[in-house]
Amino acid sequence: MGVRRGRGALPLLAPLVLWLAAAQAAASAPETDPVAVVRTTAERVLAALERERETLAAHPERIYELVDAHVLPRFDFEAMARFVLGRHWRRASPEQRRRFVEEFRALLVRSYATALLEYGGEPIEYLPPRGNPAEGEVTVRTRIPQPGGFPIEIDYRMRRGADGRWRVIDVAVDGVSLLANYRSSFAAELRTRDLDGLIRTLAARNRGGR
Repeated sequence: MGVRRGRGALPLLAPLVLWLAAAQAAASAPETDPVAVVRTTAERVLAALERERETLAAHPERIYELVDAHVLPRFDFEAMARFVLGRHWRRASPEQRRRFVEEFRALLVRSYATALLEYGGEPIEYLPPRGNPAEGEVTVRTRIPQPGGFPIEIDYRMRRGADGRWRVIDVAVDGVSLLANYRSSFAAELRTRDLDGLIRTLAARNRGGR
């Protein structure tokens, strides 16, 4: 994922993982306030990550279990998949859609797990959100100061589902959309292969990444 100022994307996505990983445990954060959900869960996971850092250093593969168990419920993967595939989603069979969502989800889990391991514990600043929660979609804005450099701005686009829970549908790092990058990348691949070929490629990458 390309990001301005030459910084790698994976470490910059770690704050997203940090608050999502404890989302299910943050019962005190009002579900109607997405900013409160982000803030409360971030504080809890930062503390948990510090406690478990030695264990994770010895057994980094346990990160995948953490992400699989706690992060997935906070993503609307089907909405994300629909966007990144565009017209190819509309043409896909139910089985192709199921397989693509599965592999796309695994790709994100792999990326976020790596980011979580690399996170250095920088503080998170919360900026005024964009949008009206009453309308069901908001952008939670955060900023991470960098010693001797420009701060990193990370925006979480969130949508409230029919169950009343807020889920992430996109992440932007310094204004660069994660989903827009994947959409462009997948569109380029789909010019030379069909959807089944793309799914096989993602599956191979996911198997090789663990």
